[in-house]
Amino acid sequence: MLDFTAVVPSIPYILKGIGITLQIVVGATILGLVLGVLLALCKIGKITILRLLADFYTSIFRGTPLVLQLMLIYYAIPQLFDIQIDPMPAAILAFGLNSGAYISEIIRGGINAVDKGQLEASLALGIPYTKMMKDIILPQAMKNIMPALMNEFITLNKESAIVTVIGALDIMRRAVVVGGSNYHYLEALIVAGVIYYIMTLILTFLGKMLEKRMRRSD
Repeated sequence: MLDFTAVVPSIPYILKGIGITLQIVVGATILGLVLGVLLALCKIGKITILRLLADFYTSIFRGTPLVLQLMLIYYAIPQLFDIQIDPMPAAILAFGLNSGAYISEIIRGGINAVDKGQLEASLALGIPYTKMMKDIILPQAMKNIMPALMNEFITLNKESAIVTVIGALDIMRRAVVVGGSNYHYLEALIVAGVIYYIMTLILTFLGKMLEKRMRRSD
């Protein structure tokens, strides 16, 4: 029988993990977005070495488990450089580097979807490539790929639960701690699942609102 009475007093403790989860997700998203833009520009650019390096980077981070990347950063960096890295920075770095690989493909697809006439007209008018990408191509691409970017953000929010393996006190880790303290793991994990589900619903709603606003601004 489920007995949530043993877990209810600890729900505020679990809820405090929302702040940790959001810090990781927001920090990783910012890092991933910046990195994704740079990688996408390298992939569509004419410099062969940069294009090959960007493709290689993407293949590595898309081809290996995220939990492996997280543990390599958390355990290998201290071993290699004799420094200590806390769980939060390690999580943001790992998620950001991983997310950048996926976002780069999303942005590359968005850029390629922009009407070629825009590019040709800009070149005909003598607009510098950097200015053209910043002011003309990328803004249009971002509108096209906003649903995919929001989906990546929501996925990152759920995948952030794996930081429990390095001891970060996020929602999942706190639920495990509560379960271990009173031996009601199932109830504590159900509470954590409900919290993640509600967060996903909220992020989905905010994403749809942002999409509608961007469509109205066209």
